[in-house]
Amino acid sequence: MASNTQEWWPDQLDLELLDQNSADIGPYDEEFDYAAAFEELDLEAVKSDLEDVMTDSKEWWPADYGHYGPLFIRMAWHSAGTYRSLDGRGGAAGGHQRLPPISSWPDNVNLDKARRLLEPVKTKYGSKLSWADLIVLAGNVALESMGFETFGFAGGREDDFRGDDSVDWGPESEFETTSPDRFDENGDLKAPLGNTVMGLIYVNPEGPNGEPDLEGSAKNIRQSFSRMAMNDKETVALIAGGHTFGKVHGADDGDNLGPEPEDAPIDLQGLGWDNEFGEGKGPDAITSGIEGPWNATPTVWDMSYVNNLLTYDWEPEKGPGGAWQWTTKNDELDDAAPGVADPSDKEDVMMLTTDVALKHDDDFRAVLEEFRDDPDEFQETFAKAWYKLIHRDMGPPERFLGPEVPEETMIWQDPLPEADYETIGDAEAADLKGALLDSELSTGELVETAWAAASTYRDSDKRGGANGARIRLEPQRSWEANEPEQLADVLSTLEAIQSEFNESRADDVRVSLADLIVLGGTAAVEQAAADAGHDVEVPFAPGRVDATAEQTDVDSFEALKPKADGFRNYLGDTDEDVEDLMVDKADLLNLTASEMTVLAGGLRALGATYGDRTAFTDEPGTLTNDFFANLLDMEYEWDEVTDAEDLYEVRDRDTGEVAWEATRADLVFGSNARLRTIADVYASDEEKFVEDFAAVWSEVMTLDRFDLD
Repeated sequence: MASNTQEWWPDQLDLELLDQNSADIGPYDEEFDYAAAFEELDLEAVKSDLEDVMTDSKEWWPADYGHYGPLFIRMAWHSAGTYRSLDGRGGAAGGHQRLPPISSWPDNVNLDKARRLLEPVKTKYGSKLSWADLIVLAGNVALESMGFETFGFAGGREDDFRGDDSVDWGPESEFETTSPDRFDENGDLKAPLGNTVMGLIYVNPEGPNGEPDLEGSAKNIRQSFSRMAMNDKETVALIAGGHTFGKVHGADDGDNLGPEPEDAPIDLQGLGWDNEFGEGKGPDAITSGIEGPWNATPTVWDMSYVNNLLTYDWEPEKGPGGAWQWTTKNDELDDAAPGVADPSDKEDVMMLTTDVALKHDDDFRAVLEEFRDDPDEFQETFAKAWYKLIHRDMGPPERFLGPEVPEETMIWQDPLPEADYETIGDAEAADLKGALLDSELSTGELVETAWAAASTYRDSDKRGGANGARIRLEPQRSWEANEPEQLADVLSTLEAIQSEFNESRADDVRVSLADLIVLGGTAAVEQAAADAGHDVEVPFAPGRVDATAEQTDVDSFEALKPKADGFRNYLGDTDEDVEDLMVDKADLLNLTASEMTVLAGGLRALGATYGDRTAFTDEPGTLTNDFFANLLDMEYEWDEVTDAEDLYEVRDRDTGEVAWEATRADLVFGSNARLRTIADVYASDEEKFVEDFAAVWSEVMTLDRFDLD
């Protein structure tokens, strides 16, 4: 097979991930509204059908203990559990478990069978029920079918039809390996990684590097689960709750397994891991390579996992699959589990290294003991942690669909208050624009503040954005990229305008600071375009509200902090190239390469850049195409002025005089072939540049306005 461009030149800026934002390659047209389709779904009927599937054991893949519930829990967990909070990527949205590379991860062995068992349900309900929703709903129903009371369920996840190329799963080139490059000098996972082993959801169940190291395992667990936004109590609840059900499969070693789905023969029709040991299924199944159940009641919600773990002493042994697992010392535990095919058969219970690690870590053990002493607390904590697990990547509550959405809103959902006033209309917006433009604030300050607020949005998990005006709260108001001193002055002026307007009203119309921040940027863009001779109207949709500090999880929002921001020429303090981080941010903003280009050029023209870094224009604050025209002008040359290769001087070739200072985030639009072709269009057509910038600006300002959909 011929190599692609990226393989020929691996150091080239990778723009291909932005191409996945340019067009929908799925079978549904642009008019398809999944939310509307889901609302027509009879959720109780779907759940009833899933209940029927649970105990309808198929000969081609028999249900352990006659119940598929534990298999479906694992499927749902491994779908949602790829989420990591540092970049919001992964998670259940998109149904990526059915797509490579996740479909063929070694941690997902035999989950292809679980999805095939659900195929009749998916076929019955069609476009009303996405695979992304069905996979996690099956896990919820599985819990309920085995006696557990779940906290709720929300639909709203749409399906993707190709894998997400933007996710960095780690530096290794082979599955089930751990490179030293996955960790920093302190032994911590490098950002944004959430798993400690390539191809596993979290950590190696045998222990770090396949050794039964309890201390190292506990460290890996805590870090991996914290990257999924779980605290110690939630972590223990999830592991203990999940391991209350089912078993692990390691009847023999993995040498009997055929290739994963993406490498399997065509006649297997997308099924992988063909097993040549015994019958290859049921008691002979091979999944993790570890063998046995955690308790004697693997299809019932009870306290047996917690009690077994705390009551008995456990020691490591090699199981039949050749993997490390743990057994009770001196065969203390007499209560064996039923066989997966014949209840009269008996199988010893076991524990994983990751289980025993919970018992030997002081903080984790304290949680286990709390759960043992208070089963109701265990039930409630697991219910809420499970709900968080399978919904963490869905964004704000208004995106949650269906009759089982809880009334309670959790802090991890970044809640917003209900507006107790009427929002501004066109006339009020026009008056406020005038007040904003007449204030002491510059075009650059207005635009940069609006950008700083809105550009925190991440389409990966629908977090961030201007709504809530959290830029005025910690931690955002102190981020270096937001130039805290300048930001404080801007916010002070905006708050004065807001106060004057609201106090002047004799009716119930009020303006939120969130709306005013965006309106300020909008007014500045329109005025800057007019100053350049272009009449452009930037759409503005009021209705944003202002969040409180109590509604804002400071630690959680730190994950949105920019390490660098090429759009406003903030270089930060990072070893990563600013242009790579700019492409990553563009992807999180759901931008194409063209949209990224025009947005960066416009922000430079408007003077909305960090410090005094206004490049390639002598008229900052005027929306011209100077950036592109001067960047491509061969009258200039560029000299590197720092060893870090991040700052450059732009010199007149004839006189040698320095015209501007530039960064890598500027020069990349001339050096990268694809970006240069786009820059060439905008350099030659200022009207198109202004119109396209206004459109993209409006798009970014409303990315978090799910109430407008």
